[in-house]
Amino acid sequence: MHERVKVGVVEFGDRKCFQLQWKDPITGRKKTKSSGIERTGRKKERTEAERVAAKFEAELREGRYHSPLKTTWAEFRERYEVEVLPGLAVRTDAKVASVLGWVERVLKPNRLADLTEARLSHLQAEMRRAGLAEATIKSNLAHLSAALNWAHRQGMLPKVPRIEKPKRAKGSKVMKGRPITGEEFDRMLDAVPKVVGGEAAPSWCHYLRGLWLSGLRLAESMELFWDRDDRLCIDLTGEYPMLRIPAELEKGHRDRLLPMAPEFVEFLLATQEAKRIGPAFNPTPRRAGGKRLMPHRVGELVAEIGQVAGVKVATKTKVDPKTSERKEVGKYASAHDLRRSFGERWAARIMPPDLMVLMRHESIETTLRYYVGRNAANTAKTLWRAVKNGRSGNSFGNRAAESSSANEEAPPQTFDAPELMK
Repeated sequence: MHERVKVGVVEFGDRKCFQLQWKDPITGRKKTKSSGIERTGRKKERTEAERVAAKFEAELREGRYHSPLKTTWAEFRERYEVEVLPGLAVRTDAKVASVLGWVERVLKPNRLADLTEARLSHLQAEMRRAGLAEATIKSNLAHLSAALNWAHRQGMLPKVPRIEKPKRAKGSKVMKGRPITGEEFDRMLDAVPKVVGGEAAPSWCHYLRGLWLSGLRLAESMELFWDRDDRLCIDLTGEYPMLRIPAELEKGHRDRLLPMAPEFVEFLLATQEAKRIGPAFNPTPRRAGGKRLMPHRVGELVAEIGQVAGVKVATKTKVDPKTSERKEVGKYASAHDLRRSFGERWAARIMPPDLMVLMRHESIETTLRYYVGRNAANTAKTLWRAVKNGRSGNSFGNRAAESSSANEEAPPQTFDAPELMK
């Protein structure tokens, strides 16, 4: 019966968009729905509307079309997981699955259209009540918004509900942790044997030094290989050693060839040529004979090393799921805090566009927000040193005062530089 359906494109003077119109083969009634393509008078938009009509006609003939108001949550989730998630990075796939799980646990929707603005506001409140960081909530809502926009484009949702994205609370920090100092890093190295044992300690110290010198993300570090083109790979063939990053492992989802910090190159080249095979880092499991550790387990052990070393980088609020009681707990140095340390060190040495490439950020805004101008004390120190190098003394004469007749009797103004200039 569906094969007799024919969908045409029509225009109505009081409608902003082209309309799709067809005759229901069962009831014989004429039906109309918006194509979502705005009428501009140009051929391009008319052609796009016809393409939408052809796609919609195929859905009707094959029995795949359902009224947007009747699309169930289960139908939406199944299609999204089959048609969209396979094309995303593995970590993005996991994040989407997590936020869809939140929707099911908190809102328990039967139909996709049950996700109203009020219900999504409630979802956001429940995430906050459970103690999720504002940055995590914002990321979750962004993934959910992308999924709902896709559903709307597929004709499964008549209107995308507006999601109020959380703004950073007044006084909250941009970073979840902070860069650690060289002295704190030494304490972490000293704490390694206490956490992983003496036999495994050398491999873990080697791994921590690699994170400190490279700025690699945790997952990237465990995917770094000497000899595999399908993984994050060390390329020593050019004039300068480089990192080859396949799209599926890169946060920006593009194949990239990127520079490495010279200190990290020296660190890598200390490995004997005969041993430059397999993964560059292979921290030994605490249990003898255990399998190679997964990234999440490596991250847990690095955080445990930071805690034993007493390197506290932040405080966070945890909520007891049974009593809803909130309490402040310390957050200790993690693998990502070593990356932050790398970024801060290089922020003082190179220009922001170069730092963006070195840190593998998608936009310069990320680099500026997290690393450039963050430390006012370091900036002040640089300014004073620049003045000291450019002047023979440490006093600043006020030429305007010297040249003004009204101030002829006034002594020249001076400013003593801080101790750091001496």
